Amino acid sequence: MVLIVMALWEALSPRKTRTVSRKIRWTNNLLLIVFNTLMVRFLVPLTAVGVATYVQMHNWGLLNLTQISAVLSSGFIILLAVFILDLAIYAQHVMFHKVPFFWRFHRMHHADLDIDVTTGIRFHPLEILFSLMIKMGAIVVLGAPPTAVIIFEVLLNATAQFNHANLKLPTQVDALLRKFIVTPDMHRVHHSIIGRETNSNYGFNVPWWDYLFNTYIAQPEKGHDNMTIGLNKFRDPHELRLDKLFTQPFRN
Repeated sequence: MVLIVMALWEALSPRKTRTVSRKIRWTNNLLLIVFNTLMVRFLVPLTAVGVATYVQMHNWGLLNLTQISAVLSSGFIILLAVFILDLAIYAQHVMFHKVPFFWRFHRMHHADLDIDVTTGIRFHPLEILFSLMIKMGAIVVLGAPPTAVIIFEVLLNATAQFNHANLKLPTQVDALLRKFIVTPDMHRVHHSIIGRETNSNYGFNVPWWDYLFNTYIAQPEKGHDNMTIGLNKFRDPHELRLDKLFTQPFRN
C-alpha cells in the first residue's frame, strides 16, 4: 500500500528527472523484491515478531530484567525498544558501509542509477538475510516486546519507501520534517556518487543518530537537480538487469 501511494505521489510531484526508463528499473527492482520475499519466507520461517514472542515467553534480554520491568511502564518499554532497535539498524547500516565484506552486498542498493520508492526495498538477497540475523540478535539481547517489534517493522518499511521516494517537498516543509524523520531530500544525499556523501545520512526512521554521531550532511554538493545517483563502478544500464543484481557482489 505504501509503495502504491509513494509511486502515485512521485508521478504527481517528482524531485528529479529520471535518467533510466522506469520500465527497465521497476521491472527488475520489483522482481527482486518478489524473490526476496519468497526467499525469506522459505529460508527463515521464524519472523522477527516470532523471535520477540519467544524471547518474551522466556524473559530473555535486558528489558526483561526484573529491576527494569518493575520500574518502567510497559508503554515506555515499548517506546524505548523501538528507539534502540532503530539505533541498531543505524549501526548496522554504518557497518555495511565500512566493512568491505558487507559493502560488497550493500553496494547493490547504491548502484541504482535513479532513486525512487522501489530503491527503498531493493536489496541483495544475502544482505536481507544478514540484516535479518542482526535484527533477530538485537531483539534477543534487548528483549524487545513483540508489540515494539511490530511497530518498528511497520515504521522501517514505511519510512524506507518514503525517504527513497522521488518526491518534491516544499523547502520549509522538508526543513521542519527532517527535525523528526528522515526526508527524501535528506536521504537522497546518501545515494550521491560522491563518496563523502555516500557515507553520510545513514538513518532510516529518525535523523537524530546522524546528528548525534556527526554523519549528517544537509545538502548534496552539486544540489539535488545536478547530483549524480549511484556508484562509479556500475554506470552501465545493463547492471540494472536482475541477473546482474544477483551476481554484482561477486564481481569486481
